[in-house]
Parts: sequence; C-alpha cells; structure tokens
Amino acid sequence: MSYSAFLVRTDQHIATVSFNRPTKANSLPEPAWEELHQIFDQLHEDPEVRVIILTGEGKNFCAGIDLETLMGLQRFEEIACEGRKREKLRHFIFKLQAAITAIEDCRKPVLAAIHGACLGGGVDIVAACDMRYCTEDAYFTIKEIDLGLVADIGTLQRLPKILQPGIVAEMAYTGRKVGGSEATAIGLTNRTFPTHAELLAAVTEIAATIAKKSPLCIRGTKEMLLYSRDHSVAESLNYMTAWNASMLLSNDLKEAFMAALQQRDGVFEG
Repeated sequence: MSYSAFLVRTDQHIATVSFNRPTKANSLPEPAWEELHQIFDQLHEDPEVRVIILTGEGKNFCAGIDLETLMGLQRFEEIACEGRKREKLRHFIFKLQAAITAIEDCRKPVLAAIHGACLGGGVDIVAACDMRYCTEDAYFTIKEIDLGLVADIGTLQRLPKILQPGIVAEMAYTGRKVGGSEATAIGLTNRTFPTHAELLAAVTEIAATIAKKSPLCIRGTKEMLLYSRDHSVAESLNYMTAWNASMLLSNDLKEAFMAALQQRDGVFEG
C-alpha cells in the first residue's frame, strides 16, 4: 500500500517503515498518525513479517507532531459546550496515543534506527520500540516543555521504564538536547554509529538475525518482556507458565533442535 507520510517495504521477512516527509523534518500531520496506526496493525498480522525497522528519510528521524496539527487544535474552541469540547480533545489525544501504542502492541520486534533530529512525538515513538540505535549526530529532545505543553502521548509513561527517573525528569523539565553518544551512555539507545550508512547496515544485520529465529518464540519473548515490565516477578512467572504450557510443544521446538544438531539455520513457519 502507499501512504502519504511513510514508505513501507518488506524483504527477507524484514519490514522497513520510513517516515517520508524529509522536507518537513519528518514531522507528522494528523492523517499520518492514523497511517502509523494502520501500518503497525497490518504488520502485526502479516505472516511474512518477522521483524520491523523504523527509520526516517532525509536528514532526520522524526520531528514529532507538525505545527499545523498543533495549531489545528483551535478547532475545539468552536464547540460551545465545555463538556463536549473536552471530550473531543481527550478523544484526539487518545488517537495519538493509540497510534504509538500500536508499535508496542505489534507482535514483531521493532528496531528504531535514529539519525538527526528525534523531537517531541519522535521521542514518544522510539520509547515504544523494542530497541533503539542511533548515529553520533542524532539528538533527542522532549520538546513539549518549550511549546507550553506536557508531553502527553507516551514519553513520560515509557521513558521512566527505560532510563533512570532523574534523567527523564531532567530531559522533560529542561527540553535539552541529548546527543547520540550520550543517548547510548544513559541507556536510551543500544549503540551509536558514526554514520547513517553504518547505522542502517548494523540494524539490518541485527534484524536479519532476529528474522532467522522461531517467529513463535520471538512473539512470545516480546509478550513476556512487556508483561514483566508492568507486573511483579511473581505475576510474570505465573504468566510465563501459562504461555509455555500453551506454546512450548511446537513444531518450532523440534525444528530448532534439528537445526542445532545439523548446524544449519532453522526453517520456521510465520
């Protein structure tokens, strides 16, 4: 399918989703958020896709929500009833949140390959990814504070699960830039690469390694990691028993053992 703000392509079980508004620093107008949701819902269901790379065309990764969309919030002022006005605004925020949550809810691992600017909503988006990698020239900014806003679509909820709370607070209160090397030092990204080409080559190699594993087990691993993030150890262990009791005795288990014995890659269903 074609999209107004994204390029999507699949090769060797790897889907690459690229923000595609390079002349606008890959900022996202309102329809793009609906496309983002749609894309990840489709990839969630696509049996040919086993892992996803999220990146940006041009010089930047993503500058978040575009200014026209923010200015368009004035349309809610035209609603006379205060209750209905607030209800509509809340629904709008829910829509943006849902688009990002679709990344987290996608059963396939999502690897963010970040270069240039990752601002505002871009930070919300990468916080929902499973892994983040960046270039040395990348920088991350929780920009909302400079726009008179409280970041409201995921950054303040997900980043404290990734970084030390004090680091998140500093970024959120000051709006300062966190460069690529610092991002890796504080744990926001897994690794930093000197160039965009090296970043994409490395992330593609990691994605290819994941794509060779049992898709059933990769999906289960993502589900367990997210569940454990939000639950106690005891609850997570209990849930693990339910998952393994349901999924352990699979064709993938037999194939993985045979592949190991024969020193070859496993051949798995989607």
